[in-house]
Amino acid sequence: MAELVMTSPTRHFIALAGNIGAGKSTAAKIIARHFGCELFHEPVVDNRFLRDYYGDMTRWSFTLQMEFLLRRVEHHGQIDRMRASCVQDRTLIEDPEIFAKYLHGLGHMTDNELDLYFDFFKRFNHTIRQPNKVILLHTPDTRVLLKRIAERGREEERGITTDFLRGLNGYYETFAQVARRKYNLDVLEIDVTSRDFRSGQERKRFLEEVAEFIHRDLARNEELPLAMDSEAD
Repeated sequence: MAELVMTSPTRHFIALAGNIGAGKSTAAKIIARHFGCELFHEPVVDNRFLRDYYGDMTRWSFTLQMEFLLRRVEHHGQIDRMRASCVQDRTLIEDPEIFAKYLHGLGHMTDNELDLYFDFFKRFNHTIRQPNKVILLHTPDTRVLLKRIAERGREEERGITTDFLRGLNGYYETFAQVARRKYNLDVLEIDVTSRDFRSGQERKRFLEEVAEFIHRDLARNEELPLAMDSEAD
């Protein structure tokens, strides 16, 4: 497959969204490599509170959400300074619209903690540039999510349950609508239940879907031409 390279002076900001184990990190890496974008990883592996959080969610949910908020805001600041197009692994708005609300609903965050979290989010979000393209990876089958979580083998994620993922999926059912209507974001939804983007025809199909999603802006304003490189994969 020939590479598609973003050549416009207009920088593009693509963000991946989806439940734990949906394949965001894999998809973000594939997009970044194929389209020549800078990749911003989700701040999980080096998160100083994640292990404590999975051990005691009620004690650490607010702290973890604040840590994610600060780290993602830092990423947005770096993205604003980048000259190249960028891909972000997980959107900033998933934390307030899904995780904070869900953890509060489960009793892991108090009313005051949720209010304080949203106070900080609103203050930061006031000046933040949101992505102009969001790719939502979703599946109603939590067995798929659990299998992928097990395959990547993060020790701190071993305690994630089907019920926890199912609850998050409930919020993700309406996430695309929230992203479009509340944040005015352009969202591509892809069901990943039976898809593996890592190689073969599924990788090709996925990249074609992403290219079409990005390329459709050209029909309106021709701001983001995608130049074909002759080098094949």
